[in-house]
Amino acid sequence: MAETLGIYTRYGRLGASSRLRYFNYRDAFESAGFAPVFKPFFSDAYLRRLYAGKGKSRLLGAAALLRRLGAATHLPDKLLIEYELLPELSYEIESRFLRNRHYVLNFDDDVWLKYGNRKKLSDKFNQLISRASGVICANDMLLERVQKLHSNAIKIPTAINLDSYPTKVAKFPTFTIAWIGTPVTYRYLELHADALRAMSNAVDFELLIIATSKLAKSAIPGVRMRFADWSESQEGELLARCHVGIMPLPTNDAFAAGKSAFKLIQYLAAGLPAIASPVGENLRVLRPGETGFFAETAQAWADCLIRLYNDNTREQFSVAARSLAYEYSTQKYATIYAQFLKNSL
Repeated sequence: MAETLGIYTRYGRLGASSRLRYFNYRDAFESAGFAPVFKPFFSDAYLRRLYAGKGKSRLLGAAALLRRLGAATHLPDKLLIEYELLPELSYEIESRFLRNRHYVLNFDDDVWLKYGNRKKLSDKFNQLISRASGVICANDMLLERVQKLHSNAIKIPTAINLDSYPTKVAKFPTFTIAWIGTPVTYRYLELHADALRAMSNAVDFELLIIATSKLAKSAIPGVRMRFADWSESQEGELLARCHVGIMPLPTNDAFAAGKSAFKLIQYLAAGLPAIASPVGENLRVLRPGETGFFAETAQAWADCLIRLYNDNTREQFSVAARSLAYEYSTQKYATIYAQFLKNSL
């Protein structure tokens, strides 16, 4: 008989991190003998409001906490938790609900920054990790931190399903650069406006923003841009029709340094050469001179694009990118993930 596995995520399928690191592994969990039961913290309404630029809703946030508290009173014995069970509440409170339960934690961001300046919560994640049955980390920075606290830790990157990315599709007739993300992370593009304008002066291209068409009101002056609404069913094809992908990040931002380079992983699957900031996990995913280039200054971004504008160079990089994509795929990690849970719980 299958064992119930309570999966306590931050979001439903609408949230990228929850969809990619939990919901997409349902079949693998079931094959390992688990009966997964998903319990998102935030509602889709909360996330839609956030992506619409309306900010965080305290009312919906409070409702989410009350809903989670209710669920926490009858937890199954085995749990998979995204970050924490009860956000904003202390370890002392959360540990009462987790008592006598076996749980695995899963991190894909530097969550320690969330409570860093809050005395009663600053040590919460360390305490949760110490008590956990196992810990999953999306990148090397997180893994190194967790391994100081727990011996049973594994790196599982935020992986893509290769079947969602077509290998043979017609490219857009206009040379197209892709950026995919959320309205929240669009600010990283805005921070690199000078680099994008330098690129525009060097090469005639269209920048396709795959997030929401509502961002058109925040288009960057001097850059030819097109905005598309993201959808799970179409993101793979849209990316595959582009020519180059970009992932700019600030170099002096602690949260950005803890991000897991998922855009670069998507570009690999779509066969796109990439240009990225040399920050955090980007340094481990992108292979300079093979699948793309790193750039810091505006001129460097432009120079890299000029090199990738060459058809022969771009084709070579594209083949290398697609070849590497398996290393970041659910096809590779589904069994590893499920087996880690089975061994830990």
